Amino acid sequence: MPKSEVLVIGGGQAGLAAAFYLRRAGLSYVVLDAQPMPGGAWPHGWNSLRLFSIARHSSLPGWPMPAFPDGYPTAQHVVDYLTAYEKRYDVPVHRHVVVTSVSRDGDELVVRTDSGDWSARHVISATGTWWRPFRPLMDLPGRQLHTVDYRDPQEFAGQKVVVVGGGNSGAQIAADLLPHASLTWMTRRPPRYMPDEIDGKALFDIASRRVGGVGELGDIVAVPPVREARYSGLLVATPMDPGVLAEADAVIWSTGFRPALGHLAPLQLRDEHGRIAVDGTTAIGEPRLHLLGYGGWTGAASATLIGVGPTAKATVAKISSALDARS
Repeated sequence: MPKSEVLVIGGGQAGLAAAFYLRRAGLSYVVLDAQPMPGGAWPHGWNSLRLFSIARHSSLPGWPMPAFPDGYPTAQHVVDYLTAYEKRYDVPVHRHVVVTSVSRDGDELVVRTDSGDWSARHVISATGTWWRPFRPLMDLPGRQLHTVDYRDPQEFAGQKVVVVGGGNSGAQIAADLLPHASLTWMTRRPPRYMPDEIDGKALFDIASRRVGGVGELGDIVAVPPVREARYSGLLVATPMDPGVLAEADAVIWSTGFRPALGHLAPLQLRDEHGRIAVDGTTAIGEPRLHLLGYGGWTGAASATLIGVGPTAKATVAKISSALDARS
Protein backbone atom coordinates (compact mmCIF):
# COMPACT_ATOMS: atom_id res chain seq x y z
CA MET A 1 0.00 0.00 0.00
CA PRO A 2 1.55 3.36 -1.04
CA LYS A 3 2.20 5.74 1.86
CA SER A 4 2.53 9.50 2.11
CA GLU A 5 2.77 12.06 4.86
CA VAL A 6 -0.22 13.92 3.43
CA LEU A 7 -2.87 12.82 0.97
CA VAL A 8 -5.09 15.41 -0.70
CA ILE A 9 -8.48 14.30 -2.03
CA GLY A 10 -9.52 16.56 -4.91
CA GLY A 11 -7.43 18.28 -7.57
CA GLY A 12 -9.47 21.44 -8.04
CA GLN A 13 -8.58 24.90 -6.79
CA ALA A 14 -8.56 23.93 -3.09
CA GLY A 15 -6.43 20.85 -3.70
CA LEU A 16 -3.95 22.87 -5.75
CA ALA A 17 -3.69 25.59 -3.09
CA ALA A 18 -2.94 22.89 -0.52
CA ALA A 19 -0.36 21.37 -2.87
CA PHE A 20 1.43 24.72 -3.20
CA TYR A 21 1.96 25.01 0.56
CA LEU A 22 2.73 21.31 1.04
CA ARG A 23 5.47 21.64 -1.56
CA ARG A 24 6.81 24.76 0.11
CA ALA A 25 6.82 22.98 3.50
CA GLY A 26 8.83 20.10 2.07
CA LEU A 27 6.23 17.47 2.97
CA SER A 28 5.67 14.34 0.93
CA TYR A 29 2.18 14.35 -0.53
CA VAL A 30 0.00 13.12 -3.35
CA VAL A 31 -3.25 14.42 -4.82
CA LEU A 32 -6.02 12.02 -5.84
CA ASP A 33 -8.51 13.49 -8.29
CA ALA A 34 -11.67 11.81 -9.57
CA GLN A 35 -11.79 13.87 -12.77
CA PRO A 36 -10.09 12.77 -16.00
CA MET A 37 -8.76 16.29 -16.63
CA PRO A 38 -7.44 19.27 -14.61
CA GLY A 39 -9.67 22.12 -13.47
CA GLY A 40 -11.90 20.62 -10.78
CA ALA A 41 -15.51 21.64 -11.33
CA TRP A 42 -14.71 24.46 -13.77
CA PRO A 43 -14.87 22.35 -16.97
CA HIS A 44 -18.43 21.39 -16.04
CA GLY A 45 -20.03 24.84 -15.77
CA TRP A 46 -22.39 26.39 -18.31
CA ASN A 47 -20.86 27.90 -21.44
CA SER A 48 -21.37 31.56 -20.53
CA LEU A 49 -20.08 31.22 -16.96
CA ARG A 50 -17.60 33.90 -15.92
CA LEU A 51 -15.83 34.83 -12.72
CA PHE A 52 -17.01 37.65 -10.47
CA SER A 53 -13.58 39.31 -10.53
CA ILE A 54 -10.88 40.26 -13.01
CA ALA A 55 -7.95 37.86 -13.36
CA ARG A 56 -5.54 39.53 -10.95
CA HIS A 57 -8.10 39.19 -8.17
CA SER A 58 -8.80 35.51 -8.92
CA SER A 59 -5.44 33.89 -8.27
CA LEU A 60 -4.18 30.94 -6.28
CA PRO A 61 -1.09 31.40 -4.07
CA GLY A 62 2.28 31.86 -5.71
CA TRP A 63 1.32 32.60 -9.30
CA PRO A 64 -1.17 35.22 -10.54
CA MET A 65 -3.81 34.23 -13.04
CA PRO A 66 -2.79 35.50 -16.50
CA ALA A 67 -4.70 38.56 -17.66
CA PHE A 68 -7.95 38.07 -19.54
CA PRO A 69 -8.51 40.58 -22.37
CA ASP A 70 -12.27 41.05 -22.02
CA GLY A 71 -13.46 41.79 -18.50
CA TYR A 72 -14.17 38.91 -16.17
CA PRO A 73 -12.44 35.62 -17.15
CA THR A 74 -14.40 32.76 -18.64
CA ALA A 75 -14.57 29.29 -17.10
CA GLN A 76 -12.21 28.03 -19.82
CA HIS A 77 -9.65 30.67 -18.85
CA VAL A 78 -9.83 29.33 -15.29
CA VAL A 79 -9.37 25.75 -16.51
CA ASP A 80 -6.33 26.81 -18.54
CA TYR A 81 -4.89 28.57 -15.50
CA LEU A 82 -5.43 25.62 -13.16
CA THR A 83 -3.94 23.25 -15.73
CA ALA A 84 -0.83 25.43 -16.09
CA TYR A 85 -0.64 25.91 -12.29
CA GLU A 86 -0.58 22.15 -11.78
CA LYS A 87 2.29 21.81 -14.26
CA ARG A 88 4.18 24.84 -12.95
CA TYR A 89 4.42 23.37 -9.46
CA ASP A 90 4.77 19.76 -10.61
CA VAL A 91 1.82 18.67 -8.50
CA PRO A 92 1.81 14.86 -8.12
CA VAL A 93 -1.77 14.24 -9.22
CA HIS A 94 -3.17 10.75 -9.73
CA ARG A 95 -6.11 11.41 -12.00
CA HIS A 96 -9.40 9.64 -12.61
CA VAL A 97 -9.05 8.02 -9.18
CA VAL A 98 -12.29 7.90 -7.21
CA VAL A 99 -11.91 7.87 -3.44
CA THR A 100 -14.54 5.62 -1.90
CA SER A 101 -13.72 5.87 1.82
CA VAL A 102 -11.36 7.15 4.50
CA SER A 103 -10.93 5.10 7.67
CA ARG A 104 -8.62 4.80 10.66
CA ASP A 105 -5.85 2.24 10.94
CA GLY A 106 -3.72 2.89 14.01
CA ASP A 107 -1.49 5.90 13.42
CA GLU A 108 -2.54 6.15 9.79
CA LEU A 109 -5.62 7.01 7.78
CA VAL A 110 -6.42 4.55 5.00
CA VAL A 111 -7.82 6.05 1.81
CA ARG A 112 -9.58 3.47 -0.35
CA THR A 113 -10.10 4.15 -4.04
CA ASP A 114 -11.44 2.37 -7.10
CA SER A 115 -7.87 1.61 -8.14
CA GLY A 116 -6.17 0.66 -4.87
CA ASP A 117 -5.58 1.82 -1.29
CA TRP A 118 -3.29 4.48 0.14
CA SER A 119 -2.25 5.36 3.68
CA ALA A 120 -1.32 8.77 5.04
CA ARG A 121 -0.57 10.45 8.33
CA HIS A 122 -2.86 13.35 7.43
CA VAL A 123 -5.64 13.70 4.87
CA ILE A 124 -6.93 16.94 3.33
CA SER A 125 -10.40 16.55 1.88
CA ALA A 126 -10.89 19.16 -0.87
CA THR A 127 -13.77 17.68 -2.87
CA GLY A 128 -15.95 20.80 -2.90
CA THR A 129 -19.70 20.83 -3.44
CA TRP A 130 -20.33 20.69 -7.21
CA TRP A 131 -20.61 16.91 -7.14
CA ARG A 132 -23.50 16.95 -4.67
CA PRO A 133 -26.26 19.19 -6.06
CA PHE A 134 -29.38 19.69 -3.96
CA ARG A 135 -32.52 18.84 -5.93
CA PRO A 136 -36.03 19.25 -4.46
CA LEU A 137 -38.16 16.15 -4.86
CA MET A 138 -41.12 17.10 -7.04
CA ASP A 139 -43.18 15.01 -9.43
CA LEU A 140 -43.46 17.19 -12.54
CA PRO A 141 -44.39 16.26 -16.11
CA GLY A 142 -41.61 18.29 -17.69
CA ARG A 143 -37.89 17.77 -17.75
CA GLN A 144 -36.05 18.54 -14.51
CA LEU A 145 -32.42 19.65 -14.38
CA HIS A 146 -30.03 21.23 -11.92
CA THR A 147 -27.42 23.95 -12.37
CA VAL A 148 -24.85 21.20 -12.93
CA ASP A 149 -26.79 19.97 -15.99
CA TYR A 150 -27.19 23.33 -17.73
CA ARG A 151 -24.82 24.18 -20.58
CA ASP A 152 -26.34 26.35 -23.31
CA PRO A 153 -29.60 28.29 -23.81
CA GLN A 154 -29.99 27.07 -27.39
CA GLU A 155 -31.06 23.70 -26.04
CA PHE A 156 -34.22 25.35 -24.67
CA ALA A 157 -35.11 27.56 -27.64
CA GLY A 158 -38.84 28.21 -27.78
CA GLN A 159 -39.60 26.20 -24.66
CA LYS A 160 -41.33 27.19 -21.43
CA VAL A 161 -38.52 27.13 -18.89
CA VAL A 162 -38.66 27.82 -15.15
CA VAL A 163 -35.45 28.63 -13.30
CA VAL A 164 -35.79 28.20 -9.53
CA GLY A 165 -33.32 29.88 -7.19
CA GLY A 166 -32.49 33.37 -5.97
CA GLY A 167 -28.70 33.07 -5.87
CA ASN A 168 -25.97 33.76 -8.38
CA SER A 169 -26.50 30.62 -10.44
CA GLY A 170 -30.24 31.18 -10.73
CA ALA A 171 -29.83 34.80 -11.79
CA GLN A 172 -27.07 34.06 -14.31
CA ILE A 173 -28.86 31.12 -15.91
CA ALA A 174 -32.13 33.08 -16.08
CA ALA A 175 -30.34 35.99 -17.78
CA ASP A 176 -28.67 33.54 -20.17
CA LEU A 177 -32.02 32.02 -21.17
CA LEU A 178 -33.97 35.26 -21.60
CA PRO A 179 -33.41 35.78 -25.36
CA HIS A 180 -34.09 32.14 -26.20
CA ALA A 181 -36.92 30.72 -24.08
CA SER A 182 -40.22 31.66 -22.52
CA LEU A 183 -38.70 32.20 -19.10
CA THR A 184 -40.09 32.29 -15.59
CA TRP A 185 -37.64 32.96 -12.78
CA MET A 186 -38.95 31.83 -9.39
CA THR A 187 -37.45 32.70 -6.01
CA ARG A 188 -38.60 32.14 -2.45
CA ARG A 189 -38.15 35.83 -1.68
CA PRO A 190 -37.47 38.95 -3.77
CA PRO A 191 -33.95 38.86 -5.24
CA ARG A 192 -31.30 40.57 -3.14
CA TYR A 193 -28.77 42.15 -5.49
CA MET A 194 -25.45 43.31 -4.15
CA PRO A 195 -24.32 46.83 -5.08
CA ASP A 196 -23.08 47.00 -8.66
CA GLU A 197 -19.54 47.85 -7.56
CA ILE A 198 -19.21 44.63 -5.54
CA ASP A 199 -17.09 41.92 -7.18
CA GLY A 200 -15.28 38.80 -6.02
CA LYS A 201 -12.31 40.71 -4.60
CA ALA A 202 -14.60 42.91 -2.51
CA LEU A 203 -16.54 39.85 -1.34
CA PHE A 204 -13.33 38.17 -0.21
CA ASP A 205 -12.21 41.29 1.67
CA ILE A 206 -15.59 41.61 3.38
CA ALA A 207 -15.83 37.92 4.24
CA SER A 208 -12.34 38.02 5.74
CA ARG A 209 -13.14 41.00 7.97
CA ARG A 210 -16.74 40.38 8.97
CA VAL A 211 -17.87 37.57 11.26
CA GLY A 212 -21.29 37.45 9.64
CA GLY A 213 -19.83 37.14 6.14
CA VAL A 214 -21.37 38.84 3.13
CA GLY A 215 -24.97 37.72 3.54
CA GLU A 216 -26.25 41.11 4.66
CA LEU A 217 -25.04 42.67 1.39
CA GLY A 218 -27.26 40.45 -0.74
CA ASP A 219 -27.30 37.11 -2.54
CA ILE A 220 -26.54 38.02 -6.16
CA VAL A 221 -23.42 39.64 -7.60
CA ALA A 222 -24.55 41.88 -10.46
CA VAL A 223 -22.22 40.56 -13.16
CA PRO A 224 -22.71 42.36 -16.50
CA PRO A 225 -25.24 39.96 -18.11
CA VAL A 226 -27.40 39.94 -14.96
CA ARG A 227 -27.11 43.71 -14.59
CA GLU A 228 -28.12 44.31 -18.21
CA ALA A 229 -31.09 41.93 -17.98
CA ARG A 230 -32.25 43.55 -14.74
CA TYR A 231 -31.93 47.09 -16.06
CA SER A 232 -33.84 46.12 -19.20
CA GLY A 233 -36.77 45.13 -16.99
CA LEU A 234 -36.82 41.61 -18.40
CA LEU A 235 -35.23 39.79 -15.47
CA VAL A 236 -38.10 39.75 -13.00
CA ALA A 237 -38.51 37.17 -10.27
CA THR A 238 -41.88 35.72 -9.31
CA PRO A 239 -42.97 33.76 -6.23
CA MET A 240 -43.04 29.97 -6.25
CA ASP A 241 -46.05 28.70 -8.19
CA PRO A 242 -46.71 24.92 -8.45
CA GLY A 243 -49.08 25.48 -11.37
CA VAL A 244 -46.43 27.19 -13.49
CA LEU A 245 -43.91 24.51 -12.57
CA ALA A 246 -46.32 21.83 -13.76
CA GLU A 247 -46.81 23.56 -17.13
CA ALA A 248 -43.11 24.01 -17.88
CA ASP A 249 -41.26 22.09 -20.55
CA ALA A 250 -38.18 22.23 -18.31
CA VAL A 251 -37.42 23.24 -14.73
CA ILE A 252 -33.84 24.14 -13.84
CA TRP A 253 -33.25 23.89 -10.09
CA SER A 254 -30.57 26.40 -9.09
CA THR A 255 -31.06 25.39 -5.51
CA GLY A 256 -27.51 25.01 -4.32
CA PHE A 257 -25.18 22.25 -3.23
CA ARG A 258 -24.08 20.25 -0.24
CA PRO A 259 -20.49 19.35 0.71
CA ALA A 260 -19.35 16.17 -1.03
CA LEU A 261 -18.27 14.24 2.06
CA GLY A 262 -19.61 10.74 1.49
CA HIS A 263 -16.08 9.30 1.43
CA LEU A 264 -15.66 10.33 5.09
CA ALA A 265 -18.64 8.31 6.36
CA PRO A 266 -16.53 5.54 7.99
CA LEU A 267 -15.00 8.11 10.35
CA GLN A 268 -18.47 8.81 11.81
CA LEU A 269 -17.85 12.52 12.30
CA ARG A 270 -21.09 14.10 11.08
CA ASP A 271 -23.55 15.65 13.50
CA GLU A 272 -27.34 15.51 13.26
CA HIS A 273 -27.24 18.29 10.62
CA GLY A 274 -24.76 16.41 8.42
CA ARG A 275 -21.93 18.80 9.26
CA ILE A 276 -18.47 17.85 10.56
CA ALA A 277 -17.35 20.01 13.48
CA VAL A 278 -14.02 21.70 12.77
CA ASP A 279 -11.42 23.81 14.50
CA GLY A 280 -10.31 25.95 11.58
CA THR A 281 -10.15 23.22 8.95
CA THR A 282 -9.26 20.36 11.30
CA ALA A 283 -11.97 17.88 12.20
CA ILE A 284 -12.45 18.01 15.95
CA GLY A 285 -13.25 14.30 16.11
CA GLU A 286 -10.25 13.32 13.95
CA PRO A 287 -7.33 15.78 14.04
CA ARG A 288 -5.57 13.99 11.16
CA LEU A 289 -8.39 15.04 8.83
CA HIS A 290 -8.67 18.53 7.37
CA LEU A 291 -11.56 19.99 5.34
CA LEU A 292 -10.54 22.63 2.81
CA GLY A 293 -12.54 24.80 0.46
CA TYR A 294 -16.13 24.04 1.46
CA GLY A 295 -17.16 27.62 2.22
CA GLY A 296 -17.42 29.79 5.29
CA TRP A 297 -17.49 26.93 7.81
CA THR A 298 -14.00 25.83 6.72
CA GLY A 299 -12.54 29.30 6.17
CA ALA A 300 -13.71 32.72 5.03
CA ALA A 301 -14.42 32.66 1.28
CA SER A 302 -12.56 29.34 1.06
CA ALA A 303 -14.76 28.13 -1.81
CA THR A 304 -13.29 30.84 -4.08
CA LEU A 305 -10.05 31.03 -6.01
CA ILE A 306 -8.80 34.08 -4.15
CA GLY A 307 -10.10 32.94 -0.77
CA VAL A 308 -8.78 29.40 -0.48
CA GLY A 309 -5.09 30.38 -0.26
CA PRO A 310 -4.99 31.74 3.31
CA THR A 311 -6.97 28.75 4.60
CA ALA A 312 -4.71 26.30 2.75
CA LYS A 313 -1.64 28.00 4.22
CA ALA A 314 -3.00 27.71 7.76
CA THR A 315 -3.98 24.08 7.19
CA VAL A 316 -0.51 23.05 6.02
CA ALA A 317 1.13 24.96 8.88
CA LYS A 318 -1.01 22.99 11.32
CA ILE A 319 -0.14 19.69 9.65
CA SER A 320 3.57 20.54 9.69
CA SER A 321 3.45 21.30 13.40
CA ALA A 322 1.62 18.04 14.11
CA LEU A 323 4.11 16.01 12.10
CA ASP A 324 7.05 17.72 13.78
CA ALA A 325 5.58 16.94 17.18
CA ARG A 326 5.36 13.23 16.32
CA SER A 327 8.86 12.92 14.90
